[in-house]
Amino acid sequence: MKKLFTIFPAVLAFMFLWAGIASAHVTVDPNQVPADSWQKFVIKVPNEKDIATTKVEVRVPDGAEVMSIEPVNGWTFNAQKDQNGKMTALIWTAEDKGLLAGQFIEFPIMAKVAKDAKSLQWKAYQTYSDGSVVKWIGPEDSEHPASVTKIVTATDQQTASATSDQTSQWPLYLSIIAVVLSVIALFISLMRGRKTA
Repeated sequence: MKKLFTIFPAVLAFMFLWAGIASAHVTVDPNQVPADSWQKFVIKVPNEKDIATTKVEVRVPDGAEVMSIEPVNGWTFNAQKDQNGKMTALIWTAEDKGLLAGQFIEFPIMAKVAKDAKSLQWKAYQTYSDGSVVKWIGPEDSEHPASVTKIVTATDQQTASATSDQTSQWPLYLSIIAVVLSVIALFISLMRGRKTA
């Protein structure tokens, strides 16, 4: 029993670390929005390799029209457009060394979500300094999934927001449990030490 209490905090820490590693891919926030609305989307790009990320390209999904881009220091922005002038691909290129190992960066944009939009699939292409490209374009359960924004009604969004607030408290709850169990383990150890003495 004592051994279980001793290793539990370490196991819990490993679980948090693994969860962080597993979620380290290009994502777009928020992950759900109402149709027919203006939204600020933030494209989050982590660096998963030991070499720098030097370019990020994101395809604008059907159902979204990008209207403006927030400048990001150290990165140059260019856009591919269709014959009507609508942006179809967003391209950020590093001006210097780029995004180094262990770092992440955010690219904010402003977009209009169409009234008939069902979901937004953001396909991203991450280029590294050696010329290799990681394509974040696969389904949700793939190794390199594309980030997907769900389209919800106003009621659904309020419900999901409340659920998200509750879910976000779980790391805090687990941390408290780990501390309590550590204190209990320490108390048991001290009591056994007194009996032995």
